[in-house]
Amino acid sequence: MTTTENNGSVLDVEIGALQGGSADLSRYAGQAVLIVNVASRCGLTPQYGGLEKLQEQYAAQGFTVLGVPCNQFLGQEPGSAEEIAEFCSATYGVTFPMTEKVEVNGEGRHPLYERLVGFADGEGHTGDIRWNFEKFLIGRDGRIAARFSPQTEPGSPELVAAVERAIG
Repeated sequence: MTTTENNGSVLDVEIGALQGGSADLSRYAGQAVLIVNVASRCGLTPQYGGLEKLQEQYAAQGFTVLGVPCNQFLGQEPGSAEEIAEFCSATYGVTFPMTEKVEVNGEGRHPLYERLVGFADGEGHTGDIRWNFEKFLIGRDGRIAARFSPQTEPGSPELVAAVERAIG
């Protein structure tokens, strides 16, 4: 794990909300947050359903999923903010917060992902986001607690166990 500014916390990163206004991470201080780069036209898009189940199951215990739309992987999130919000709500019943659409790799990488990509997943991968639905679990202290590959399902035992440890 690389140490980032603010003693490893990502809570001081500013980011916009999907439909305007702020989605700054400071509002999640004291909570566990699962940050996921999402897309509406991806083979992994059905993971929205599992992410919503995590949200429903653990929200009352100080947990939230935070969806971060990204169109960098084969243009699989081409919609406007309104189209993304409508798709997520109508198709998967998504209630968790969503940020503005951002870039997660390359020169235009959002500062949030500048902080996240240095953290290794369980297989030792660090660096660029590999695909849609890569997941980062942020602990109540604002530090990165775990990173999961895009193929890791939201209901997988290792991800659920990590969430339960984080909300402990």
